[in-house]
Amino acid sequence: MALLEIKELTTYYETMRGYVKAVEKASFNVEKGEGVGLAGESGCGKTTVALSILRLLPPNGKIMHGQILYKGKDLVRMDEKTLRKKIRWKEISLIFQGAMNALNPVYKISDQIIEAIRTHEPNINKREAKERVKKLFELVGIDPSRVDNYPHEFSGGMRQRAMIAMALACNPSLVIADEPGTALDVIVQAQVLKLMRDLKEKLNLSLILITHDLSIISEVCEKMVVMYAGQVVEAGDIITMFKKPLHPYTQGLIRAFPSIKEKKRKMSSIPGMPPDLLNPPSGCRFRLRCKYAMDICEREAPQLIEVSKGHVVACHLVGGKK
Repeated sequence: MALLEIKELTTYYETMRGYVKAVEKASFNVEKGEGVGLAGESGCGKTTVALSILRLLPPNGKIMHGQILYKGKDLVRMDEKTLRKKIRWKEISLIFQGAMNALNPVYKISDQIIEAIRTHEPNINKREAKERVKKLFELVGIDPSRVDNYPHEFSGGMRQRAMIAMALACNPSLVIADEPGTALDVIVQAQVLKLMRDLKEKLNLSLILITHDLSIISEVCEKMVVMYAGQVVEAGDIITMFKKPLHPYTQGLIRAFPSIKEKKRKMSSIPGMPPDLLNPPSGCRFRLRCKYAMDICEREAPQLIEVSKGHVVACHLVGGKK
């Protein structure tokens, strides 16, 4: 049994213009100790999946359908009290997008992490919690003597490391990182990604890494899930996804990034814009931007099918229909 199984997850946002179909029938698994990269353009539903897992959606967001099974228990149907006490932070933690700006500027960093620890482990005293913070700082490469600093005394990279330390404070099994390299320069971003990769291996952590940058996923993850307009269009192991991508959207994403290993090639973009999720197109949501679109693509939405072990794709080209 997988550590996390997402089955047919459907999440909408209610607006004055109607329902935004942010995620529809998304399915994928995360195994113990596995890194899964969730890729796609901005607005494709990646962050909504993360917020749905921990039920941290804004008031207008609602899970309409599906299951989120963590160690066999459905988080969608779990009561809020149990979710808050036993799952959030303790089993699954989330590093928010723009996390380095998420620290409260008027509190010491140690106090903020101690609060997270003692909220979920009330039997631990403040001194013991502070000792744990020092060990966490060592783990993420920050001098433990800096625990009583304020956020403004840390650089952007150090604040990001502090947020990673906070995410690990209660020894979770799964960490969800939403765009962990946002607003960091390339050198610091590389250091943070190396840290996450090392921690995943050292602690046997499972990781969901949300990003639009495929090169980041290739550095840290064993598996990639590609989303387009709220739907999973392809998923598989990293080597298969980069060497033999089958969905035209995945192929387009890969062609949009330069390679330092392959023969020099011209990069290309994907024409058009993602659809309006208030009123998405019928059939395949990618068809209006796809050069291979057929009549059936307008009539019928493709279903995810397994083309080889662990490699699934939703495309009529692969399904064999015309």
